Order: sequence, then C-alpha cells, then structure tokens
Amino acid sequence: MARIFAITNQKGGVGKTTTCVNLAASLVAMKRKVLLIDLDPQGNATMGSGVDKHNCEHSVCDLLLGEASLEQICIRTDPAGYDLLPANAELTTAEVQLLQQGDGGVSLKKELAALKPQYDFILIDCPPSLNMLTVNALAAAQGVIIPVQCEYYALEGLSSLMETIQQIGGGINPELQVEGLLRTMYDPRNSLTRDVSAQLTEHFGDKVYSTVIPRNVRLAEAPSHGLPALAYDEKSKGSLAYLALAGEVTRRNP
Repeated sequence: MARIFAITNQKGGVGKTTTCVNLAASLVAMKRKVLLIDLDPQGNATMGSGVDKHNCEHSVCDLLLGEASLEQICIRTDPAGYDLLPANAELTTAEVQLLQQGDGGVSLKKELAALKPQYDFILIDCPPSLNMLTVNALAAAQGVIIPVQCEYYALEGLSSLMETIQQIGGGINPELQVEGLLRTMYDPRNSLTRDVSAQLTEHFGDKVYSTVIPRNVRLAEAPSHGLPALAYDEKSKGSLAYLALAGEVTRRNP
C-alpha cells in the first residue's frame, strides 16, 4: 500500500520541485514503484521529468475535474522510471472550479484511493502557496515532507505551514502528519546555515532528516535537460545526497 507524501513549503525557491523529482528517481533506483504528481500550475516537475507540459494531451487538471481517467493521464518517464501525472497552466482553471465545489478539497484523495495498491510511494509536488491545490495534496497525503533552506526567514515561514497542517489534520485528514524536514541548498561553511540548522533540530528533533542537500551545480543543471540528477550525473554530490534521502525515507517506511 503506497505511502503518499505531499512535498510542500509555502515559501518558494527552497528546492521543493528538485526534491520531488530527485527523490522519486532515487526511490526507483532502490527498486520502489513511484508515482509523481505535479500539482503546480508552473509544471516544473513535469518539465524536469522530460515531459513537455505544452504538449500533454491530458493533465492532472483533467483528473481533478473528472474529465479523464488516471490511465489516460499517467506517463512513464524515461530514463527516471517513475510514473508521472503531468501539470501545466490549465491547473489554474481546476483550482477555480474546485473552489466552487462543496467537496473540492478532497477531489485528489478520492481519485488516488484506487491507486494506492499499485505503488510504494506517491509524491505530490505542491505549489508554493496555500490554495485549493495544496489543500487537495494535504487532504490526500499521509505525510508532509518540507524542504527548508537554512536562511533567516525559514522558521517564520514554517510556523504558518505547521498551522495549516494542524488544521487539515484536525479536519478532513486525521492521518496527516509531518514526515520530515529536509535541509536544502546546504552550505556548512556558512554560520547562518549552521545556526538555522541547529534551530530546526531543536524545534523538530528527529523529524529533521539526517541527510542534507548541498548546493550543487549538477542539481541545478539537470532540469534543463529534462532529467533527475541521478540520470544526468549519478556521481554528483546532489545525486548521492538524494539517494541518501531515499534511504532514510525507506527506512522510516519499510
């Protein structure tokens, strides 16, 4: 039965999509069956998986609005090896329509119910804001993986996200909990990075993954080639870091 994780942070530029794509590829490398759902209208996870968001016959928008089946939408990525529900700007339309539906916040959860036996992990890339798409992701997920850049405003942004998770967990999804916090763009030479990292560990304890994701040129280059870092340069520090993260995730979820 699949574990469903929403990968989110209401602050942009923290490595959310990078984490989605590279964790998915790393879990596949560990012989897990993975579905990646791009729930961001920017479609960056789609493009970073080697799929042209402009030429998708169907997208996750069609799924949320009941206009196409999962089988029609799902794409197997190559060479990464995970399945993808792609996204593009049409998702903005879906968000507006979901707001008008009484049960619009649980549309994704309903659709994924039948998929859970087919995968080991389902990862949802959320938009960098709290909107109806993010609510759908949190309603469908069992856990939340939060990428955090170790900088001045990191903890301030986290407090509002934690409130949102508590609200969803106290309402439409009692299963929801924080799966883990991932320190991204990590530079141990920077004193601010070390200070914020220590604060995260103090506040969240073992919810903070031991793995840190370094600043890495290969990680930054890989999306422009439509590849996860593991397929672009498997020996890069970024690739090795996400493999280590996948190891932590699988140990927590055997």
